[in-house]
Amino acid sequence: GTLGITLIDSLNELIQAGHITPQLAMQVLRQYDKSISEALSSKVKAKVTMKGDLGIYRLCDDVWTLVVKNSSFKCHHETITITDKVKTVTCSNRRAGE
Repeated sequence: GTLGITLIDSLNELIQAGHITPQLAMQVLRQYDKSISEALSSKVKAKVTMKGDLGIYRLCDDVWTLVVKNSSFKCHHETITITDKVKTVTCSNRRAGE
């Protein structure tokens, strides 16, 4: 899994074992989201181009969800092709209240 999913799994285990409260877990996840967002916006300079057949798209609360079939991703002259579905979730880079 990804780092975020692994964090969620670990937090759920800690909640189930009674070591932390659900409120603390949510606070940890909010801080994780904030830190990842800041790191991606300031540290990562790579750009990826995605092409494919758009199957499903949805916009809710400034969050785009896209399901793309037969997609290809190009980054630094390398292309990766995925024939199955790819789901992407994209958030606005604006901070709340802007």
